[in-house]
Amino acid sequence: MDNLTEVTEFLLMGFSDICELQILHAGLFLLIYLTAVVWNVLIMIIITFDQYLHRPMYFFLKNLSFLDLCYVSVTVPKSIHSSLTHSNSISYLGCVAQVYFFFAFASAELAFLTVMSYDRYVAICHPLQYEAIMTSEKCHHIAAIAWLSCFIYASVHTGNIFWEPISRYRKIHQFFCDISHVLALVSHEVFFAEFVSLALSSCFVLVCFVLMIISYIQIFSTVLRIPSVESRAKAFSTCSPQLIVIMLFLTTGLFGALGPIAKTSSIQDLVIAVAYTVLPPFLNPIIYSLRNKEIKAAIWRIFEKINSLQIR
Repeated sequence: MDNLTEVTEFLLMGFSDICELQILHAGLFLLIYLTAVVWNVLIMIIITFDQYLHRPMYFFLKNLSFLDLCYVSVTVPKSIHSSLTHSNSISYLGCVAQVYFFFAFASAELAFLTVMSYDRYVAICHPLQYEAIMTSEKCHHIAAIAWLSCFIYASVHTGNIFWEPISRYRKIHQFFCDISHVLALVSHEVFFAEFVSLALSSCFVLVCFVLMIISYIQIFSTVLRIPSVESRAKAFSTCSPQLIVIMLFLTTGLFGALGPIAKTSSIQDLVIAVAYTVLPPFLNPIIYSLRNKEIKAAIWRIFEKINSLQIR
């Protein structure tokens, strides 16, 4: 374990060394980050203060928005700072923390998407028992379990990755401490670490995916039996934003998870990394705002209140 103590920092080599391109990257990332922050904070504020949205579906959506805010803050601010200061170093503990919180928030996001699928299943398939099943106390317990389990999962995952000694080669060919690139720096045989990491991730993703599939099979079979076209359209409209978000998160994450251990940099790796680290928290609140009629109505109510206060 001697080499483990010798490595005190890593070099993030994700983007170009050309000053103009670094400034362009920082500007684009800053714009995306501020947009993601504003939209997610706006959704949390709307759900908190609009009494019409004090329901389980929007309670979990508020948790998801907070997750997106944390998720994008793990990697993007550091990348912006590195580009603006032309300093691409990150401390060993900083890299460990980045890997840990990235795992925690990514897994928590998947867990909450699964819970939200279950919530839609109960609301559509068992509407008469919905309030009895999805009580406020039960929702808070589910949220607490999701948060706690994902932080424990991240601890196991991160500990497994950094258990092996790190080689003296400190360059990470990515704009953050990506798992596949960190595994490439493990000085000994990485098969065990890679196998355990892949097995843990696969089991977690598979369980969540199966639960979501079961929920939506039940939802679609119930909706298709509804005789009213208008009622079917309303039921589908409540599920469509979440389905889009699930597909976005799973498809972008799948490309990153299935990639091999990376020892070099490539445009493809950077594009895939941006897709699963930046796009979901940037697009999720926009999708929910544009596709969800109740969120849009709540936004208009806030604007109307602001206008009325200005007139007075």
